[in-house]
Amino acid sequence: MLTRNSPTTYYEDADGPAGIEYEMAKMFADELGVELTLLIPDSFDDLLAKISDNSAHIAAAGLTITKEREKIYRFGPPYQEIIEQFIYNVANKRPKSLSKLNGGTLEVVANSSHEERLKHLSERIPDLIWKSNHDLDSEELLQMVSDDIIDYTIADSNELSLNQRFLINLRVAFDASETQHLAWAMPKSDDNSLFLEVQKFFKRIKKSGDLTRMIERNYGHVEDFDYVGTKIFRRHIEIRLPEHQLFFENAATEYGVDWRLIAAMGYQESHWDPDAVSPTGVRGIMMLTLKTAKEMEIKDRLDPESSISGGAKYFKKTLERIDESITEPDRTWMAMAAYNVGYSHLQDARKIARKLNKNPDLWIDVKQTLPLLAKRKWYKQTRYGYARGWEPVRYVENIRSYYDILKWVDEGDAESTPAPEEFLKIPNSL
Repeated sequence: MLTRNSPTTYYEDADGPAGIEYEMAKMFADELGVELTLLIPDSFDDLLAKISDNSAHIAAAGLTITKEREKIYRFGPPYQEIIEQFIYNVANKRPKSLSKLNGGTLEVVANSSHEERLKHLSERIPDLIWKSNHDLDSEELLQMVSDDIIDYTIADSNELSLNQRFLINLRVAFDASETQHLAWAMPKSDDNSLFLEVQKFFKRIKKSGDLTRMIERNYGHVEDFDYVGTKIFRRHIEIRLPEHQLFFENAATEYGVDWRLIAAMGYQESHWDPDAVSPTGVRGIMMLTLKTAKEMEIKDRLDPESSISGGAKYFKKTLERIDESITEPDRTWMAMAAYNVGYSHLQDARKIARKLNKNPDLWIDVKQTLPLLAKRKWYKQTRYGYARGWEPVRYVENIRSYYDILKWVDEGDAESTPAPEEFLKIPNSL
């Protein structure tokens, strides 16, 4: 299977292979009972060429279905909708349209759907000029816009969503297309066997909800980008985190959790302010209640080391209470929600999910029922009554974004990119 290294396709993180294209490819290979082999070509040009010359069975690389491509490749069922967006740096003047770029440098990935669209638009805008980059991918061009090396690029909306939290200077000037569809591409062939299996696979994961859950797991927490909040967070990573990072690391080691996850929770609670105090009396970096502090044997909630240790201990305890039927990463998101709103209210929300024929073991479903705890119609049917159920949803989604950014910063923005033409064999038992 051909793919690309990017947050929207395939990448290696601390826990191993990740990315929505990888997740789908691995699931498909498992269903076929075969070993998954990933091939990452040198460039996007090479990837397209290798689909044509039968170097791989399938390209799972975030490819947009276009009329020109359909003449060359066979596409499987669409699995995700995106919009092509014109991107600029917020420090510069926002262009109003492609005909008013004021001489700025527009650069796109060569032979991409973005260049295909520009070629089509140039028939109506004769002065439209751009540079085709044969060496860099879309994410690298976004970095160049963020660094003010080039003025503009075009990117898919899902790529921008994942990268904008790290490249906070990026903005959408305008949409460059209507809704487009992503799909797997295959060489045209008289043998329809693999194509038919791909069709069956996507029909099944759409019906089962697996596709929706994968999209939510990869994109559900990045829908609402907060420029100011993200910029402040990045500044606090530099200024406040170093003073407390060792405490997070030590507590995480003691309780067997990721220190960056606990740090993300601490930021959501207090912005890493050890003297934080709320009107309701919770205080400290982890904003522990007096009851929780006593339970965790914490004497001084305003002591950073004690607060962090108590918060990590309490989160671990909450995590252990979550039903065994709930698997990761949903298990962690549920535990976070319980940390915020209380385990009992989480259970009430799961009961509501059952009544609505949703899956109480999936965060994507429970995050829809938690806000119902604030509605009289629903909380009257629960054991523990009213709760501000929208708060744990926002709490979890914020932490997921903070956690992603902390991992990106901690790993030095250095992805484990395979060498060109390197084959990666992914065993079925992974």
